[in-house]
This record gives sequence, C-alpha cells and structure tokens, in this order.
Amino acid sequence: MSFRLIVNADDFGLTRGVNAGIVDAHLRGIVTATTLMAHGAAFDHAVELSRAHPSLDVGVHLVLWDEAALPQRLPWFVMRAMKMSTAEITRLFSEQIAHVKSVGIAPSHVDTHKHTHTLPHVTRAMLAAARAHGIAWVRRPLFRPGWRPPNGMRATDHFAGLDLTGKMTRTSLADRLTRLRPGLTELMCHPGFNDADLGASPTRLTASRSAEIDALTAPEIRELLASKGLSVVNYRNIS
Repeated sequence: MSFRLIVNADDFGLTRGVNAGIVDAHLRGIVTATTLMAHGAAFDHAVELSRAHPSLDVGVHLVLWDEAALPQRLPWFVMRAMKMSTAEITRLFSEQIAHVKSVGIAPSHVDTHKHTHTLPHVTRAMLAAARAHGIAWVRRPLFRPGWRPPNGMRATDHFAGLDLTGKMTRTSLADRLTRLRPGLTELMCHPGFNDADLGASPTRLTASRSAEIDALTAPEIRELLASKGLSVVNYRNIS
C-alpha cells in the first residue's frame, strides 16, 4: 500500500501574517492545502493570496461563531456546541461555506476550528453542510478511530499533527513523518508569521507558527519524504 500525505494548514484568514506564512510554507515547503475562516479578520487578504497562488488547495475552516472577532479558547467552543442543535450548527456552517464560495473559491474540503466536530452532533452538521455544497472531503474526527464517512463523502485514512501543535520543530516533524502508516494521511499544521495582530489575538499559537514555517520548509524534510517514497498531494488531485 502506498504512502500519501496531505499537509493542511489551519486558520487561513486569521491574520495577514498567518496568511503569508501559510503561502510561504506552500511555495517553499510541503504545505499543499489550507482551510479558510469565512469570518476571519484577514479573510479578504487570504482570498487575494489564494487567487495569486491557485496551486494552494483551499477548503473551509468551520467555526462556531459568525463574527470577525475570535472568541476564547477550547472550553468556549465546547460549551457553545453543547448549547446548539445540529440544525443550528448546520445553518451556521452552510452560511460560512456559502460565503467562501461567494468570492469565487470552490472549496475542496472542510474541517472545524478547535476540532469541534469530534462531538457527534457537530460531525453531523459538518457532513450535512458539506454535502449541501457538493464538498466530499471532511476531516476525520479526533478520538473516533472506527469512524467512516457516509456514502458519497470522503476522509483520509489517518489524521496526524495534533501532538505537534504548538511544538513543531524540524526534529519533531521528521520523527512524526517517519511513523506515518500506509494509506492517505492528513497532517494538520499551523504555520504563520508572528505579527502584531496575531499577538493581540487570544490564540496561544504565536511564536510557534514561525517555528512551523521553519520545519515545513526545511530541505531535510523534503529529502525525508523523497527517501520514504511518500507522495505529497492535495484534496483536489486525489482520484
């Protein structure tokens, strides 16, 4: 069985520095895809960059809020999710996908901010919104190894990168890549330049984003992938 890898950068649209860092990690490194926050503060800038760099595969990073300001951390999202019905979340997610499509982007995949689709009713909402917009690829939920998408939907065989969030280095990335299993794997990452806007946001991932750019663009990482015979692909070019 072959080894194939999609390297997906979350948080496209968060800040201009994050946007630029994602594109840099794509052009000089191994990032092949990204997911765009429909109401991110730097959404328009992300759209401009995606048009300038069509080789970057763009999906939608679905979030449990519909305003430009980023809410607080994981507990906020979990509490919000638990108070919302599947129908409410489906409408919210569908509106975000529609907003991304309205600027001329045809998203190939979806995932959720803070992995809220680990919750079963959020998974159902994600699937329903994606299906309504003709999107087949969805991120595999965390901690649900036996999960399979319904007919007509697709997910990678494996998901990786959670253990590297906030602490990715050349060494830790190389170690993770050597432990990939056969099949198709999505590796999540969070590259970005640590600008003032990022520092002012409530995310804990600030300086670590620049470290991720260094790891994702390192020549030895490309050499490792080549030596392993591992194909780096994106959602659009998978048959």
